Amino acid sequence: MMNSFAADNAVPQSENSSEPSHVSSAGPGVERSTAGTALGAFGMVAVVGIFALLVHMLANRLPRSGPGYAGWAQETIDSPLAALRWFFGDMTEPLFYKSDLAALGLLAGAAAAWWAGRKSVKWAGTLSYGSGLWPWVLASASLSLVLSNLVFGWVLDDGWQPTFVPFVCAAPAMVLLYGAGWRTCITGAVLGAITTTPLAMLFIPAVSAPLGLPAVVASVLAMSVGSVISFLVARRLPWLVLREPRPGTQPKRPPSSPNRNVFGDAGWAARRVLKDFTETHFFANELAGACVIVAVAAAFVLNPGLPSYGTGLLPHILFAQALTSAVGITLWRSWYSDGGWAATYASVVSVAPAAVLAFGGSWTGMVGGAVLGAVLAPPLARAISAWLPVGFHPVIGNTAAMGISTAVALPVLGLLPF
Repeated sequence: MMNSFAADNAVPQSENSSEPSHVSSAGPGVERSTAGTALGAFGMVAVVGIFALLVHMLANRLPRSGPGYAGWAQETIDSPLAALRWFFGDMTEPLFYKSDLAALGLLAGAAAAWWAGRKSVKWAGTLSYGSGLWPWVLASASLSLVLSNLVFGWVLDDGWQPTFVPFVCAAPAMVLLYGAGWRTCITGAVLGAITTTPLAMLFIPAVSAPLGLPAVVASVLAMSVGSVISFLVARRLPWLVLREPRPGTQPKRPPSSPNRNVFGDAGWAARRVLKDFTETHFFANELAGACVIVAVAAAFVLNPGLPSYGTGLLPHILFAQALTSAVGITLWRSWYSDGGWAATYASVVSVAPAAVLAFGGSWTGMVGGAVLGAVLAPPLARAISAWLPVGFHPVIGNTAAMGISTAVALPVLGLLPF
């Protein structure tokens, strides 16, 4: 979810340089090679797929330990510990994980990347697009999540509710648009919580249920509409002023051979797949992505009845998410050239996992959902975001694209004979 007012310049640059992983190693005006991109992206799919298979095998052989998902929502009413666990679980619900342990892995990976960045260690990548705003992004998103749980947590007595939605839309986007500071942090948190959560609670019975669509469609549409409302209000608040980051400069690179370009592109693509696992959190960091995958896998091994709503389909979701990211990155690789960006993460948190759950982990759901999501979501997000005026973050277009793509892809998959 990037900071832009035109689809071709969607990355909020840091004040010193553009994010290294977004810059084409092949030189100005030259997109990444198909071979190198595919090699790295699908190589990462193979790694995640083998890892998911091992996790599945381990979970089937080890005894269950710890709480499961069943009854968790109702327990939050009387148990502060269950409520705290629900709060942390909300942090990874956008990935369809709903695991407190996964959230700790996500935060640990991001914190490690932040520490490494402060030490100028390049292997950890950058956080929040090199803006230097990650602590404020996390603070505003977390505060918005706290408010959502405090104000709407009482309805959990009736079962699951979309309390997670403010964590990944208006609040962190507000920080990227308006910069650091408690005024921005609190304003974004309050606006996000009072718009997106109630809209999601309204849209689920009014939109998703009548159309036979999964709740994610209503949730992401609520994020989109709630963000529009939040940014409309924000532009009229006198204490908020749009930040104007200086344009980044591309690092000078020595000429390289075609073979080196292929391997360089492969490395970039592999890291890009991992980034897509935390793009929805506005972290966009490969270390955080790897850590959340490992942590949710550990949670699944401990008790397969907890992650992904206790469906037992977490390994299938992990594979589908990596696959949809890889297909999208390879297909839309030209949009990443010269510091560009593409919403290849959009299907990772919508179409792909929703298809896995809708079709019970079948190959139709895993592969079909991954491919359709990668084909539909990024260009839709790009097209919608290109129409947004100044002061409206592309999270609006990205989340709208998630809802539209899911609403289209799942019925199409349901028509397939296999």
